[in-house]
Amino acid sequence: MSHIPARTSERAPFAARFLSPIVLLVAMWVIEFADMILPGRFESLGIRAWDLTHLPGVVLAPLLHSTWGHLVSNSVPFLVLGCLVAAEGARRFWGVTAVATLIGGIGPWLLALPGTVTVGASGLVFGYFAYLMIRVFTAGSMGHRVLYAVIAIAVFAVYGGSMLVGVLPVHVGISWQGHLFGAIGGAAAALVLRPRSAPRP
Repeated sequence: MSHIPARTSERAPFAARFLSPIVLLVAMWVIEFADMILPGRFESLGIRAWDLTHLPGVVLAPLLHSTWGHLVSNSVPFLVLGCLVAAEGARRFWGVTAVATLIGGIGPWLLALPGTVTVGASGLVFGYFAYLMIRVFTAGSMGHRVLYAVIAIAVFAVYGGSMLVGVLPVHVGISWQGHLFGAIGGAAAALVLRPRSAPRP
């Protein structure tokens, strides 16, 4: 009996986990292309600070970008960090994405100047980063903790500097509020979605 089909079937579910961030990133690019050829500007649907009628923008904002350069700068870290989160499964990825999106949207809605519109996936990028940092402390077994520690060290080495600067109000036109609250959302997701201990008999 050949073992090749068995190995193939084992690999397929793991590889399929990465479809979620890829699909989400593709959606961002499709939306930006549509925004280029259709009348109007989609970013007007983003988070408008202090405007209750624009609360749906909290969900839409990560899919919208102000320029192609804005989208390109977010794409690589989104894909890298998103795939690291998605390695735990599609359900975990969408759970972290949902929490980081909702909490991340509160920051610019509450703290930006009234009427300011915020768009972009960088809040999710900061959310995924914070999730991977905190995940070290919520992993179930020592083996998993060591694995997540290695991942966290590597991720921090690559993105840590820019992440720390990104949550500070030092760059005009960049939503530090979205970055900070996105990171808070990612950390919250790591705690809320942590593995539950099996009940004792």
